[in-house]
Amino acid sequence: WICGPLMSLIDTMVIGQTSSLQLAALGPGTVFCDYLCYIFMFLSVATSNMVATSLANKDEELAQHQVSTLLFIALTFGIGMFLFTKIFGVQVLTAFTGSKNHEIISAANTYAQIRGFAWPAVLVGLVAQSASLGMKDAWGPLKALAAASVINGVGDIFLCSVCGYGIAGAAWATMVSQIVAAFMMMQNLNSRGFRAFSFTIPSTRELLQIFEIAAPVFVTMTSKVAFYALLTYSATSMGAITLAGHQVMVNILCMCTVWGEPLSQTAQSFMPEMIYGANRNLMKARMLLKSLVMIGAIAGLTVGTVGTIVPWLFPSLFTNDLLVVQQMHKVLIPYFTALLVTPSVHSLEGTLLAGRDLRYLSQSMGACFSIGTFLLLLVRDKFSSLTLCWWVLVFFQWVCSFLCIMCYI
Repeated sequence: WICGPLMSLIDTMVIGQTSSLQLAALGPGTVFCDYLCYIFMFLSVATSNMVATSLANKDEELAQHQVSTLLFIALTFGIGMFLFTKIFGVQVLTAFTGSKNHEIISAANTYAQIRGFAWPAVLVGLVAQSASLGMKDAWGPLKALAAASVINGVGDIFLCSVCGYGIAGAAWATMVSQIVAAFMMMQNLNSRGFRAFSFTIPSTRELLQIFEIAAPVFVTMTSKVAFYALLTYSATSMGAITLAGHQVMVNILCMCTVWGEPLSQTAQSFMPEMIYGANRNLMKARMLLKSLVMIGAIAGLTVGTVGTIVPWLFPSLFTNDLLVVQQMHKVLIPYFTALLVTPSVHSLEGTLLAGRDLRYLSQSMGACFSIGTFLLLLVRDKFSSLTLCWWVLVFFQWVCSFLCIMCYI
């Protein structure tokens, strides 16, 4: 889970040392590449949920068929996103950034077009990773993503700092590392006895089954992604320096929030067996939920503290521009407050996904998005304050947490 945000953070750190303008361009660039990728997390959730449930019922042949079907869907979406990036990339970035920001649009488009080559590999790798996690195999994906992070880090330093390719070099390093990670995760599936390179066209009935799980998750992830995209969109109207400071902080935030994702994945991998499996045990499921929430609270405090100290005391790791540092420091308090609750939210959401209580999850997230969007646009238009925009993010995170808790009361 840490790999994607880590890659973006490495890009931010390397680019931030060379150009504040290109650092600002990473904002819309990563929205286009990374945030859109998060929308396809419904493939990940559907894969881990279906595979874990099938294996809990001792049906390995069904699990193999489900993986092959989801791999085909992922490949289809990946090719579609590659074509979408090539055809509509400039138009989307212009609409997002504003037609007056020509230099930012040009740099962001360079970044998005290069990373667009990796779309098929990214989505296929996402399904392969989730299938492994659904089988309770974390080591295979860990090795693949560790290798990808090393390739990305070394590539960024060589292409950006040594060769001077700037934002294009960062994009090439990230793209290559994502393709390598996807190939390694497919190989890991093969080693587990699954036919990873076997793609099966789904039937209408199978598409409906996937849709039942994926549609509410799609609404949930789209709401989150759209809100974070609107947060960056609001920052674009405040100038390149403000956008650069926001880009650094939102990348660190994403890097810190993924520490809660293993809690969500743990719930999705172990809960189905306790809720639906042959050895059904609801008492164990409740105990696991309590443990995950407690771990989430501790993780939130720890990650929030460490994640705040780094940009506060060591901003030179990300940029040498003092004006950008000032913008970073303006949002430290809301940034810390948002981080506190995030891991606990992940554990609660993972339990809802495992129990397939998807309608409540999608409805509550849709309500949070609607209210958060209204407040965000109001703050942007009336006050033009990055700090207030981040306080709206705090509101979004804490209301999500409250609504998830209400489901269990």
